[in-house]
Amino acid sequence: MSDITLPNQAFLATAGEINLAELPAEWLIVYFYPKDSTPGCTTQAVGFSYLKDQFDALNATIIGISRDSVKAHQNFTEKQNLTINLISDKEEVLCNHFDVIKEKNMYGKKVMGIERSTFIFHNGKLVKEYRKVKAAGHAEQVLEDIKALQA
Repeated sequence: MSDITLPNQAFLATAGEINLAELPAEWLIVYFYPKDSTPGCTTQAVGFSYLKDQFDALNATIIGISRDSVKAHQNFTEKQNLTINLISDKEEVLCNHFDVIKEKNMYGKKVMGIERSTFIFHNGKLVKEYRKVKAAGHAEQVLEDIKALQA
């Protein structure tokens, strides 16, 4: 796990910043998404928020990461009633560490953006990763996978 501290929109006791390496959770789900308040990203964030109690029962913490600002995260959280933490990675520090910045084709134009990706850690060790994630149903899949990993 990388020892990098970045700002968040503040649900955790470490309100204002999060260092993934210092989180006390036995299980950590880190998911990268392209942009707040877009359809797929909303589906994914709402899915994780809806299942948060079930993740909590498994001692699993969920952290969403995008290049959006803390203010954008706060607006997104308030508008969608999210219950998960979102990290602002404007400088792409974690994005580069996890190699999620990829070339994308947006309306015929090539741009660099976040490829929707999720990583599951157990006691700081990467145990599963998902690349090119489809937002719908993803939170449910991650929950089932953590249950299977704990069995």
